[in-house]
Amino acid sequence: MPGIYAHIPLCASRCSYCDFFSFVAPERRNLSMVDGVTSGHDARRRSPFVHNHGAGRPRSVADHDYAGDVVAALKRELTARRGQPPSSDFLRGAPVTSIYIGGGTPSLLRPVLLQSLLDHTASLWDCSGIKEITLEANPEDLTDDYLEALARTDFTRLSIGIQSFDDGLLRLMNRRHTAARAHQAVRAAQNIGAQSFGKNISIDLIWGIPGMTMAQWEHTLDEALDLGVQHISAYHLTIEPGTPFGKMAAASQGNDSSSAFRPIPESETERQYELLRRKLQEGGFEHYEISNWALPNHRAVHNSAYWDGSPYLGVGPSAHSFDGHRRREWVTPDLEKYLTKGPSYGGETLTDSQLRNERLMTGLRRAEGILASTLTPRQADLANDLIRQGLLTQTAAHTKTQAAKKISIPAEKFLLADYIIGSLFE
Repeated sequence: MPGIYAHIPLCASRCSYCDFFSFVAPERRNLSMVDGVTSGHDARRRSPFVHNHGAGRPRSVADHDYAGDVVAALKRELTARRGQPPSSDFLRGAPVTSIYIGGGTPSLLRPVLLQSLLDHTASLWDCSGIKEITLEANPEDLTDDYLEALARTDFTRLSIGIQSFDDGLLRLMNRRHTAARAHQAVRAAQNIGAQSFGKNISIDLIWGIPGMTMAQWEHTLDEALDLGVQHISAYHLTIEPGTPFGKMAAASQGNDSSSAFRPIPESETERQYELLRRKLQEGGFEHYEISNWALPNHRAVHNSAYWDGSPYLGVGPSAHSFDGHRRREWVTPDLEKYLTKGPSYGGETLTDSQLRNERLMTGLRRAEGILASTLTPRQADLANDLIRQGLLTQTAAHTKTQAAKKISIPAEKFLLADYIIGSLFE
């Protein structure tokens, strides 16, 4: 199930929690001043609960046409990658199943420009059987005019970065929308996009925010469920060094007052997580991956490729690609060089041990888990210990050729996923 990811590295302002590669560009001469170096699609190096959505509207996109420059550069890279041998193409000639345009803030770009990127992709790969085309968007961008134009494109799914339905928490996170605007944007997308993306909407939420009360968290969950969306991604806040939140936490070191900014206690994490699980389960959502819940038949097709080991091609600064076997590559996160000289790449070929560890990590993120037969004898012994402790479950599974067994992390133990998965690593 090969997928293509395109990274739009443009933002208007920096969210307080975000350490992803994006660029706030008041003037063209500042293009070399890049913010952040982490790709949101390098799942190997990130906690399962790390949030992955950018924010904002660059004030100067129209003035300098950064949007046009970025799309032109993405098209050049797509063309170059398609013309390379399979080791660089990564999709190995297979039909494309999904396209995901993320960032950054892709909804800063006019729908006609986004459609031109989709058309260019379809001219290079077989997209005739595509199952999902997703656009990441921020609520403040989803005006009626924007949505009417977007409804004339090929997008079939929206992923909207809401994060919270509490205005105070939104201000703390430096989000550019209000709770009311988020609610309005989703409703408008459902109505205007009723024949396309309006019936396949995902929203992002963040929990574990310092100072957030259980009442605030429950209100956000109730508002999310009331909207009737099909998919919810909920990420525990990770306070990353160098971000505004990271700087706030560093300044609070040694400060024992109630106003100190630091990660919430584990007991509070557990309470918020249990409320999240209970609310979404009562709302009919399936908890199919550590941070993702979906109504029946609405799992994220594209993101599932990252978790099941399928090949995917990533274009744009900081985007990652995987050939489905051993080879991984990433685009150097430098916007100025990307626009003026083209992409440069880093890469690695996974060893047997690295590959097994990666399969463990991505496989055990999912409710389905992994086949027990993929474990080494040492890992099988460790897994049996974890099963006895109630940290893993073993159930029957049926492959195409024979009956088998699979192991998985019980949903109520997903908070311990890092420990469980790490204890099985070679």
